Amino acid sequence: MKSSKITVCVKELTVRIGRDRSFHVTTTIIFCLSMAFVAIGLGMYIHDHIKRVIISDEFYSTQLSPLLALAPTSAFSNSSLAASSPIPFERAIGRAGPDTSWHSMSDEELAWRASMVPRILEYPYNRTPKVAFMFLSRGRLPLAPLWERFFKGHQNLYSIYLHMSVDLSNDEMPETSVFYRRRIPSKPAQWGRASMMDAERRLLANALLDFSNERFVLLSETCIPLFNFTMVYSYLINSNQSFLGSFDDPRPMGRGRYNKRMWPTVLLSEWRKGSQWFEVHRRVAVDIVSDVTYYPVFRDHCKPPCYMDEHYLPTLVTKVCPGANSNRSITWVDWSRGGSHPTTFTRTDMSQVFLERIRHGFNCTYNGIVTSICFLFTRKFHPNTLQPLLKIAPPLLGFVP
Repeated sequence: MKSSKITVCVKELTVRIGRDRSFHVTTTIIFCLSMAFVAIGLGMYIHDHIKRVIISDEFYSTQLSPLLALAPTSAFSNSSLAASSPIPFERAIGRAGPDTSWHSMSDEELAWRASMVPRILEYPYNRTPKVAFMFLSRGRLPLAPLWERFFKGHQNLYSIYLHMSVDLSNDEMPETSVFYRRRIPSKPAQWGRASMMDAERRLLANALLDFSNERFVLLSETCIPLFNFTMVYSYLINSNQSFLGSFDDPRPMGRGRYNKRMWPTVLLSEWRKGSQWFEVHRRVAVDIVSDVTYYPVFRDHCKPPCYMDEHYLPTLVTKVCPGANSNRSITWVDWSRGGSHPTTFTRTDMSQVFLERIRHGFNCTYNGIVTSICFLFTRKFHPNTLQPLLKIAPPLLGFVP
């Protein structure tokens, strides 16, 4: 009975729809609108899906581009490393080669990248360890010709990084020089201020981007080598420890510079002093550039007459990796005349006897063995010492002709 009533209703509705043309128009409009909404919805879904794919690709490219920008161009043109691996790590995360503007990274991003450490210790390519020579200079390098003789013939065993407090971008070294385009992005560094320590960390961070660099030595424009390259390279690469002066000085110029506001991060008993001029192993260099605990404390509370470059690294290394340090510097300076700065040597001081006294006039320990070779470099040498040094040093040190 119910089914027959439904059948009658459907027939009547069908007849009415057939007679009512306006109903046809209405339903047609509703159908078209429905299809339009379905098409729009489908289009939005497809568009969103494609956009996600594109954004994903762009994100990948954005993340990868800074590393690709650091890839070397001619940095390995004269190196045996170029043929050692199809894609050596340096091409992905290494330094950027001989250019005045290797990168545009901020100090924060630079330190972040430099602090990355491979968890697999064995390198997947034939790696020749290099020594990174980091020059912290106010301006030009007046003793560069002597260093040119020092580096000659050893292109695959060293890297050079130059930080200049004075902008000399329009005064580049000759293309034949080992210092050509070795300048890193630099900022003014003021003696006794945190900016000096910033410059040292900046040098270390740039040098750490090259995974081939194993040892890192800080030098100034007034430094000279005391031995030939082969001797210096062997001494550093084969050392079991870093060379950074660190000692507890009870005098006013030592413990007297400690600021109680550093407590409890840095205790007075942990306060150390040492030479600004250091040499460190790669592991220690990573600890230095990745430090975010002690550096802010020193930056905020170690200000003249507290000199950050004399206390920060000695204290830091003693706290975080004391067993890795020999607690001595390999750069000799003369403090015998007193004052806030060491003696500056001039041309009248230059003689073979003078250099020999520094080369073999001391005793120290190297890898547990007593030796008379304690210093590999020395400072401060006036620019007018260049000509006498070019006559004395090459035959004395055995430079490659």
